[in-house]
Amino acid sequence: MATISNQKLWLITTSTMILLILQSSNGATVGSRRVPAMFVFGDSLVDVGNDNFLNSSAKANYYPYGCDFQGGRPTGRFTNGETLVDMLGRLLGIPYLPAFADPSTIRARVLNGVNYASAAAGILDETGQHYGERYSLSKQVLNFENTILRLRLLMNGTSLDKYLAKSIAILVFGSNDYINNYLMPSLYHSTQKYNPPDFANFLLNRYTYQILALRSLGLRKFVLAGVGPLGCTPYQRASCQAPAGRCVDNVNKMLGTFNDGLKSLVNRLNSNHPDATFVYCNTYGVFGDILKKPATYVEHLKDCTYVISAGFSVVDRGCCRIQNQGQITCLPFLAPCLNRSQYVFFDAYHPTAVATAIVAWRVFSGSPSDAYPINVQQMSLI
Repeated sequence: MATISNQKLWLITTSTMILLILQSSNGATVGSRRVPAMFVFGDSLVDVGNDNFLNSSAKANYYPYGCDFQGGRPTGRFTNGETLVDMLGRLLGIPYLPAFADPSTIRARVLNGVNYASAAAGILDETGQHYGERYSLSKQVLNFENTILRLRLLMNGTSLDKYLAKSIAILVFGSNDYINNYLMPSLYHSTQKYNPPDFANFLLNRYTYQILALRSLGLRKFVLAGVGPLGCTPYQRASCQAPAGRCVDNVNKMLGTFNDGLKSLVNRLNSNHPDATFVYCNTYGVFGDILKKPATYVEHLKDCTYVISAGFSVVDRGCCRIQNQGQITCLPFLAPCLNRSQYVFFDAYHPTAVATAIVAWRVFSGSPSDAYPINVQQMSLI
């Protein structure tokens, strides 16, 4: 009798789950409820519309954004479909989270959790200020405190403590502190006194303070995403005039200190706070795998779904039309590429839903090289 190797079985399982993630874009959950709620803190990679309600030029509330989301409805998500936290939420049995800034996010709507992420936001308060209003990390923590006040009106203290302890907090920060601060020396002078390793440590110190502030408010499960290979984004390739087919190596190199430091921070936090669980997500490594061998990587999944049957064939430019090399977001109301499943990036910075689905599944169920020391699925069982 023929047998299936462990690797082949893993590929079949992975491709099946990625298909489910991609096809379920109508708010339906995948699997049973694993945690009571999810709270999301971050930037445009996980923003679901907060900046729509702010005086900001960093918005994605127009076509072609959302062209593959619930019948082509733009919501403020900086991609063609779902974000990473949309996908992780459904894998955890959580419906789409409301944006904190949305006036309709009141009363029982907050019980599944809330998304505080804001495009252009960073760990540092000043990061992204040239875009206008945004919720920095410190402001997002304050917004979470506001949500806790609302939750206290909906449940008693003991129930709230248990609810928060079992819920999962996802934090996606750091990218803007580089591309919209440190790598813009003409606009951001205060950070230029740091060399790259010192700047990374400066960020991590600020980050640690806010993470512990969230813990003091009752959260006990934290998923901390590393910064992806920014030097490989179409924006950086074009802005720095990288050679054809090459990433901007010096940008990627400076991220190593931050990501390594964030992983070490996870170790320290787990050691110093045994009542809580902290997980580091190696988004740099996962995206690196996709970018190094795009066709080969997705070729394994071709028999499962037409969605990614061709593999990734375009890694150095976005699917939508961009005005110039200094712009990150799509030009409004112009049709994007038709073969979106073959593109890693939707615009000059943000990934397509297909690329995001691979990251979501590896963070949810992957090995310690993807999610350390445990994955999100294992965390949900604690």
